Amino acid sequence: MKKLSIISVLVMAVIVWSCSDVRRSPGRVYMPDMNYSRAYETYAPIDTLEKQGIHYNRMPVAGTVKRGELLPFHLVMDKPGDTTNYAQSVHVTNPLPALNAVQMKEAERLYLINCGICHGAALDGNGPLYKGGEGPFTAAPAKLVGQAKYEAMPEGQMFYSVTYGRGQMGSYASQLSSTQRWMIIHYVKSKQGGGKQPAAAATADTAAAKPAAVNTAAGATKSADTTAKH
Repeated sequence: MKKLSIISVLVMAVIVWSCSDVRRSPGRVYMPDMNYSRAYETYAPIDTLEKQGIHYNRMPVAGTVKRGELLPFHLVMDKPGDTTNYAQSVHVTNPLPALNAVQMKEAERLYLINCGICHGAALDGNGPLYKGGEGPFTAAPAKLVGQAKYEAMPEGQMFYSVTYGRGQMGSYASQLSSTQRWMIIHYVKSKQGGGKQPAAAATADTAAAKPAAVNTAAGATKSADTTAKH
């Protein structure tokens, strides 16, 4: 009887202790940042992360290059009133080799979507927004074909203008990757001077549709040399 009472008391003690608010420590955790996720939730406000000591601005890490992308343009945007880097951009050449028929077709598509609305499908500066002066924009866009200033404009200055904006034209860096911008410049140059720019041989190979694999971040030997020279 005495043993039964002792057992009953012990059982009751265990039950009371297990139901109590006693907090149990999990002990030390190896690499807590991996054990407890601090992942950024979609649409979560940045200040939520800052309260946790996480400083994240949604921007790529400085100095990094997206896989398969060209090396970054080494000339930064000029400050207001300064044209130093714009002038230097004349020495920059297009890192992409001549486009084949498939690539040129894609370059034309990119031009019509992003540039044709102002500069016109025929590159004559008479796109839908101008429409011979009857459109919503009264300022005539540049005539990329048939106007000496733009016919003679170096590829580097074209790229600078498309990247940072120039005059009435805004930047297209957020709409077009650097590869796509250089492709469009190839297309424009192919139409200038009577369309005398040589094109690469056409090919049905799917891999050929990818512009200049040797110029990408994975194997950017030519791009790196070009950047180093300028």
